[in-house]
Amino acid sequence: MGRDFDKEIIIDGSYGEGGGQVLRTALSISSIMGIPIKIHHIRAGRKIPGLQPQHLTGVEALSVITGARTEGVRIGSEEITFIPGKITPGNYRFDIKTAGSVTLLLQTLLLPLSLASDKSRLTLIGGTHVPWSPPFHYFNEILFPILKSMGISINAVIERWGWYPRGEGLVHIEIEPVSEIKPVSLIHRGRIKKIRGLSAISNLPRHVGERQRDYALKKIEKELKMEADIEVIYDAPSSGPGSFFFLVVETEGVNAGFSSLGKKGMPAERVSDEAYKQLKDYIQRKECLDPHLSDQIVPFMALTKDKPSFSTTKITDHLLTNIWVVKNFFNRRIILKGEKGEGGEVEFLSD
Repeated sequence: MGRDFDKEIIIDGSYGEGGGQVLRTALSISSIMGIPIKIHHIRAGRKIPGLQPQHLTGVEALSVITGARTEGVRIGSEEITFIPGKITPGNYRFDIKTAGSVTLLLQTLLLPLSLASDKSRLTLIGGTHVPWSPPFHYFNEILFPILKSMGISINAVIERWGWYPRGEGLVHIEIEPVSEIKPVSLIHRGRIKKIRGLSAISNLPRHVGERQRDYALKKIEKELKMEADIEVIYDAPSSGPGSFFFLVVETEGVNAGFSSLGKKGMPAERVSDEAYKQLKDYIQRKECLDPHLSDQIVPFMALTKDKPSFSTTKITDHLLTNIWVVKNFFNRRIILKGEKGEGGEVEFLSD
């Protein structure tokens, strides 16, 4: 499946959406394949380019796990070299020391540890529910069940919630690896079985969580003619204030998730409406995966045999970027049907 290289692969970090996705995916696959990489123009598409604390922690953490040799690993660096050694499972603790996303850090570590020789346990400290990144609950409720169907068992517990700007969230992850990832076909989602949700607040008045819940329940009943079960968590343990709203669609084939975060001056109803509109759009389409899951599943599918495939309600820049990064490491053909911003299908062909 992999390609033969006499020297390192050079990756352009400005490709596609020009963010940290190129870095995370390239590091993960480099660690698995044992292939040295050099990444330049890191996060060139962002207002502040180069490595930020979350990305720096990811590189440093994976360096510890693989015994990698590195160059250029420092805050603000726009070019690094990563020469991986052997993946070593174990008990690890990594602290981003800011509200940087623990889920994006986990994106860097998850794939290598899923193919390690033994179980690993991670303790991660940072932002658990912060802007521009998947919230902890999305990973736990949407991504991890899909990986379970591919043979990878992950158990995750949130001990303390980390909101922006303070962070300080604390999660524990246990990864039971596999020797080979199972291919899956996620083209048809089947009928919708249930809609459920979560409205959570920390250090805010109780009515905020209730208003988030009540607004969504009314919209789902009135516009979708469906019912939903939405739990309210009034006192999510945290060192700072914050609110979170999350809706899950359970179908016969897969779960899809849609979330939003509150912020100062933003009415609870608007927070709820952001997630509801995403839910409504998904239900009105026929494809299987929600837009946030499609790019995250690409590296896992690339490492399977046979011909895994999926459909998604929206082809995003992140999806296109991850497909491009994967093609730098593997010979296998990846067929994409559809245009950016629209629904489509992705199929991984054999070498």
